[in-house]
Amino acid sequence: MSIGFINALKQQYPGAVISVIAKKGIHGLLDLYPINGHHFIFSKKEYPGLQGLWQFGRMINKTEKFDLFFCLPDSFSSAFMAYASGAKKRIGYKKEIRSLFLTHSFPKSIAAHRVEQYIDLLRKFTQNSIPSQPVLLKTLSVPKNEQIIVNINSEASSRRLPVHTAIKIISQIQKQFSQKLYLIGGIADAAYVNEVINQLPEKKNIENAAGKTSLQELAILIAGSKIVLSTDSGPAHVANALSIPTVVLFGAGNEFHTAPYNAVYRSIIRLGKLTCEPCVKNVCVLYGTPKCLELLDEKLIVNTMLAMIH
Repeated sequence: MSIGFINALKQQYPGAVISVIAKKGIHGLLDLYPINGHHFIFSKKEYPGLQGLWQFGRMINKTEKFDLFFCLPDSFSSAFMAYASGAKKRIGYKKEIRSLFLTHSFPKSIAAHRVEQYIDLLRKFTQNSIPSQPVLLKTLSVPKNEQIIVNINSEASSRRLPVHTAIKIISQIQKQFSQKLYLIGGIADAAYVNEVINQLPEKKNIENAAGKTSLQELAILIAGSKIVLSTDSGPAHVANALSIPTVVLFGAGNEFHTAPYNAVYRSIIRLGKLTCEPCVKNVCVLYGTPKCLELLDEKLIVNTMLAMIH
């Protein structure tokens, strides 16, 4: 969701060298970003605590002297890291005591989509009118194998499909599509995905790719696909930013703030029948199992997928 900001930054500062900081784990996507500077990879394990943040910031300072440091997250750690970098101007949103480490801090527009929040930070700093920006990764030249990608996972249980719901949805996809299905995920998701596959009535033409791909390999797999069905999680954003038709199932989380940004390549499905929707909790405190996902209609989901590709 930072790509729109980066595109706007390039327009405001033509010819500037733009470097980025990314958390270890998602840094594999940086080669697909529209940037021309350094890739600084941050790991809490390698740089623990305040001392680690300071060391990381000083490492940035030794690498290059930066004029501007934009803190897109509104975390204390990002502001402290900016301060340690010694950048001349450090720009971010006001929150708690982080403003002490910033040279320019602004109130955040809470109601906006995260992409727009980031771009709005640049608007406030430059005092320029900046239009909305596309959120697109660099195009991958890969053959279209027409596979279907399905992601049933999320780090938060309130965003993860319950096993029996995943089985119903995948079985319905198998009835309507002849293409091979790839179930994706990280290493931590492999056992869960395998549990779902083992309980499927029909196991042909389906593969558990969870934990078997790097982030770059996952992007290639997605780029060659016909359509992606995903929970509200990272792969949905990757698919959407690669211009792949993407159907996103929302449980917890607010689609107006964090849905994949490119409306032309996405369809959002939410149950919309529970008084608790939408919540932002990582665990469903009312039902244990997220009923907002459990009660989704598998035929509606598959019909939405069919409509997107025809």
